[in-house]
Amino acid sequence: MQTDTEYSARREHLLPALAEGRVQGFLVTALPNVRYLSGFTGSHGAVLLTEDRALLFTDPRYQTQAPQESDCEVKIAKGPLIPEVVKWMNRLRLKTVAFEQNRISFLDYQHLKEHAKNIRLKPLSGKIEDLRMVKSPAEIASIKASVKLNSAALEQALRRFKPSMAEVDFAAEIEYRMRRLGADGTAFETIVASGPRTALPHARPTDRPIQPDQLLLVDMGSVVAGYASDMTRTYAVGKLDVRTRRMYRAVLESQRAAIDGVKPGATCSSVDRAARGVLRSYGLDNLFIHSTGHGLGLEIHENPRIGRKERTKLEPGMIITIEPGVYQEGVGGIRIEDTVVVTSNGCEILTPTGKELAVL
Repeated sequence: MQTDTEYSARREHLLPALAEGRVQGFLVTALPNVRYLSGFTGSHGAVLLTEDRALLFTDPRYQTQAPQESDCEVKIAKGPLIPEVVKWMNRLRLKTVAFEQNRISFLDYQHLKEHAKNIRLKPLSGKIEDLRMVKSPAEIASIKASVKLNSAALEQALRRFKPSMAEVDFAAEIEYRMRRLGADGTAFETIVASGPRTALPHARPTDRPIQPDQLLLVDMGSVVAGYASDMTRTYAVGKLDVRTRRMYRAVLESQRAAIDGVKPGATCSSVDRAARGVLRSYGLDNLFIHSTGHGLGLEIHENPRIGRKERTKLEPGMIITIEPGVYQEGVGGIRIEDTVVVTSNGCEILTPTGKELAVL
């Protein structure tokens, strides 16, 4: 469980960004960042951060919840939030205020410009997201719980699996098991694809029956205490031909090679390169059409990105996915994904679900 001290420490880490940007205040409107800085979990909120104050703005629906969750000064707006925020900007005599240029909605930006006519607005990008890359012990514990629940949900759903089941029915079974185990919800729409449809990296489940002697791909994530997990497994439903089994072996070796490259100081591009090198040795690298992984936490996709040109160096406490895959139109696709945490001397695989080719 995260504490008020942890939230205030996060806000303290942002103060140098204010000084560096020569601003007196920082307006945070992206809800994951609002939660990260304040602890507030509601669906409508903003944080105004200054050198010595942190104000949380929300609406009357949360007038009881917000003070219970947050150590910030809570301000309840009777109407739209932005005019109330600007009122406090003026009351605090702020002359220059930064805002999240990569996260603010166009409507909020318009309102801000309209109501803050005497305040200089300065765009800032990625400051909070950079902080969020390295997880605290409490965050790591929440993600571990999410990963564990996610794997347990799949294990339970597989007990109910049978060939001829529709993709959408198996997806519904997985999500039902997540909820029964205590998840807040799904981290994203569960992917269940079978046969040639496994060649679609982000396939949506359909009413197509899952047929024998074909591939079945499941990509799923749960949310526990606000934190996401992410896992992909590919199964054989009956017998697979030699070519498909070889593809599976290539992806598994690729994933293991990438995980072996996860350690402090390694660049994200070097991890991606390790995965692609194995697939290249199999002549399959041209079928790998996305990045090797991504960070996760309060959102399912966070920094760092594990891609070809990403120069970010891994640090202890970063949590990332490793998920190489190959996709051949008309034949099928294979992806294997684990969630891992960077440690002081390498990494720890958090996902407990086995990944040797399993036959259902």
